[in-house]
Order: sequence, then structure tokens, then C-alpha cells
Amino acid sequence: MADGTALEVGPAEEAQAPPAILRMVSAGVEDALQRFGDPVLLAGGKINVISLEILEARFGARWELRKDQVYDFARRVLERGVGSSGFFTQVSPTDFFVVHPDVGRLGGQAACLRYLREILKHFLGEDQMAAEGVLQVTKITNGQLEAQRMDSRAEVLKEGEEEEPAPLAEGALDQEAEPGSLDRWTPFIAGDGRQLRVTASLEPVYEMKGFTRIGFRMIRRVIVTRSEEELSAQQIGMLSTADLLRVDLATVARGIDRLRAEQPAERQLSLVVPLSYTSLSSQKGRSEFAKQLKEAGGLVRLGVICEISDVDGVPPGALLAATSLLRPFALLVVGRLIHTEPAAIVRLEGSGLQAVSFECPAGLSDAELIGWAGLAIRAAKRVAKSVMIYRASSPRQAATLASLGASHVSMVAA
Repeated sequence: MADGTALEVGPAEEAQAPPAILRMVSAGVEDALQRFGDPVLLAGGKINVISLEILEARFGARWELRKDQVYDFARRVLERGVGSSGFFTQVSPTDFFVVHPDVGRLGGQAACLRYLREILKHFLGEDQMAAEGVLQVTKITNGQLEAQRMDSRAEVLKEGEEEEPAPLAEGALDQEAEPGSLDRWTPFIAGDGRQLRVTASLEPVYEMKGFTRIGFRMIRRVIVTRSEEELSAQQIGMLSTADLLRVDLATVARGIDRLRAEQPAERQLSLVVPLSYTSLSSQKGRSEFAKQLKEAGGLVRLGVICEISDVDGVPPGALLAATSLLRPFALLVVGRLIHTEPAAIVRLEGSGLQAVSFECPAGLSDAELIGWAGLAIRAAKRVAKSVMIYRASSPRQAATLASLGASHVSMVAA
């Protein structure tokens, strides 16, 4: 069981509050939880635990056979309910840790109660003990969570119903809220159990007519924290839809933070913001991206360039719908390709893209560069007016790409 021995309290404290309930955390997830130890979050009741101990006890000896089925269903319920605006992860054999940063204390508890009721009804046919399985987290320490029973008022709070504002932690009014002060996107536990960390760096992009820097593009790295293995573009593309959305949102959030930190006195002309086609296909993804694009647009002079990744093989009609959604937010809408064979590129004709982008292969000789780029750029010009090629190895290579028709180039840092 996840419960530990209750904390000892003095007589005065005992009259004020019940003893804390301890929930043990499995090894390997402590680091992912420490970033939620903000006293404002905890005092505001934004963090709760959903316990499946009711099911463990009811199944008895059958728990070992049924638990994977329970976990899968619970993740689906939480993925649908918590969505991209919150965070959840499994922290022990029976507990899920849930963060609702955008709702009040009672609203978050009521939401967790709905999730647990759905899970219990699915497996037991009734949910009478659900309220016992929702706990408000009050403190996060190494290897354990301190929690208390949910407020009984949350049991009658309907979905979407307003509540009184939660009390702020002492001193919270003196702290100026900063966008992004809670990095809700990274690190996170992927659907396959790996903890992933997302980082973003900025690489200068040049317009080749006058070799003028137009701004930066965001380069993301997705790293498995335990092994420090970096996922390839193909491996990122194989992540679940929910995991890929978190990667996308983390990339943009981190890129915006980097741009703010490095912002010179004169704002950049633009910023290339990467978004996955898969994430754009969901209403939640589009809603979150709209907020981030507005924020990024406020940091540049002309507007953001939206670059849709994983477009290889997407039907032009479907891609046209995605580009139409982005046009109001973007200076340009770009399609990012992994495969640069001419036949793969020309399949995007009629997709509404204003530019096509791809990386320059490393280690090409001059002759190989001319042969590869000539074919790829010619095919890309059939799809869009502009062609953006990344990771040129030198100014000389960038000039060669420009002579073959590339409109924009980025260069590898020396």
C-alpha cells in the first residue's frame, strides 16, 4: 500500500489540521515531481493524487493480472480529462499525480473525483468509495508526497461550475506572476514509461538575396533522461499523439524563453516556430498553439513563421486545411520534410504551403551538394515559392545553395 505512518503533530497543531497522509513515490519519478513543489501551486490546491487502492483491494489476488488493464484505462481517462493544459503521471503502483494549473482547489478535486468515478464504474460497476481515493497534495519531498483528504464540497461541484478563489500562500501577492514560470510541459513521462526532457536552442536564419539575418529557428532535442539518449526525428514521429503534443508545446515554450534571454535591443524580424501536423490535428493542440504563437509574435517585428513538421506523406488536401488554420497567425506557413527525394517533395503540390524546408545532408562534397540540392530545390519550387535549407556547413556552401534557388539558409555554428 502507498500509505505510510502519519506524521506526529503537537497538541496545538492537532486541533488545527488532521495529520498528513504520506504517499510513497516509485524510484525514478522524483525529479519529474520536484518542479511542482512551488508553494503557490500547493497552497492553491492545484495538485492532487488519484489512488487506485480501492481497485487493488477489490481485485485481491487478481490485481496482478488486471493492473495493466486498469493503468491503460486510467491513462486514457486522464489524457482526455486533464488535456494539454495540465499534467499527470503515474507515481506508484496505485497512485496518479495530477496537476490542474488553470482551475481552483475545489474544481481540481472535483475533476479528479470524476476521473476516478469513471474508472471505478468501468471496472466495478459502482463508484461509492471514490471520494476516499482523491487526495490534495500539500508537500513534495524526496521519495514521498504529503497529502490530505479532499474537501467534501468538491463532491457536489459540477463540471465547469465556479468556486470561490483559493487562498494564496503567504507572500504570494508580493510575487509578480511570470508567463512560463511553471514549465508544465517538460520533463514528462511518456506513454511507454520513459521520462523525456525537451530542450530548444536557436539557430540564425538568413534571407539569401541580401544575406540578411531574418531571425532564428528553434531546434529541439528530445532526450531520455535516464540514458541521455537523444531521439531522432523518426523516433519523435513515432511518439503517441499526446506525447508529441507535449514535445511540441515544450519546444515552443523553451524557444520563447531562449529568445527572451538573448533578445538584443532591436527585435528580430521573425522566428521560425516548429509545430507538428499531428498536434495541429487536435482541437486542444490548436488552442494551445494559438496562445504560444501570439506570445512569440509579440517578440518579433514582422510575425512568426510557422513550420509544420511530419508532413511527409500527408495528403495535400489535409495539409491545406492545416495551413489555412495557421495563416491568420503566421507571416509564412512552411512544410518541413525529412525525405528529400524529388518524388516525395512534389507530392505536396496543392497543399497551400508558402515555403518548403529541409536539412542539408552533412559531409557532401561540392559536386554531391550541387547534385542533391539541384534536384531537391527544383522539386520544392513546384510546391512553394520559397525553399529553406538548414544546417549549411559554411558561408560558401550557403552561397552555393542560394545560387541553386534556396531562398533562406541557416548555418551550423562554427
